[in-house]
Amino acid sequence: MQPKSYILTGDNDDASQKEPPPLTLIGEIVKDFKAVIFDMDGVIFDSERCIMETWIELAEKYGIEGIEEVFLACTGTNAAKTRQICLDAYGEDFPYEQYESESMKMYHERYDGGRLPIKPGVFELLDYLKSIGVKIALASSTKRSSVERMLTEGGMIDYFDRIVAGDMVTKSKPDPQIYLKACEEIGVAPEDCYAIEDSYNGIRSAAAGKLRPIMIPDLRPADDEMRKLSVAVLDTLNDVIDYLR
Repeated sequence: MQPKSYILTGDNDDASQKEPPPLTLIGEIVKDFKAVIFDMDGVIFDSERCIMETWIELAEKYGIEGIEEVFLACTGTNAAKTRQICLDAYGEDFPYEQYESESMKMYHERYDGGRLPIKPGVFELLDYLKSIGVKIALASSTKRSSVERMLTEGGMIDYFDRIVAGDMVTKSKPDPQIYLKACEEIGVAPEDCYAIEDSYNGIRSAAAGKLRPIMIPDLRPADDEMRKLSVAVLDTLNDVIDYLR
């Protein structure tokens, strides 16, 4: 893809018969754990898809090519990193602030007030983790005020022992800083934490921090790199319950 700049003008028995076991970072599956740290967008809420729809609509409006590929590269990153990815793709004169502002206006008009779709199995997994007494934290690249509003509107904020948001750290995923800070906040070693992620950047972040990443693919399927970095690649959050038992 070679996108151009655009100016916006408007608003062991028989291996062949069995599924292979999940790949792990330490050579074997370890189920003893003390905490689970969640990503939010694309894991708890179906927000990545909702935001991508607004980006695609605006791209069609303004004749911007290749926006879906650029958006996917941004998933899991914070606002500053997203902006830089867009400028790298479309040039320094790309009016990112205007584009992002229009996108967010469309998004909030459609999904604020508890209308944002929640991913299957969220409450079941949160209830299970509470029932076994492990810590629950959140490590989201979204800014804290938005995270707290979304979790409150979704009726789940009280499940979380700690929240670490994108504006509480200086480095974006795939850097591990946000996960290491979340581990520090809950007082649990990274090696004793599972991280649940949907994005490539999120899995890279958790793996770099020496957590145990579980991938629930959302907009992009797991590739060889993701399967290598993840302890498991599962379809839904309900499958995480079965995996952890």
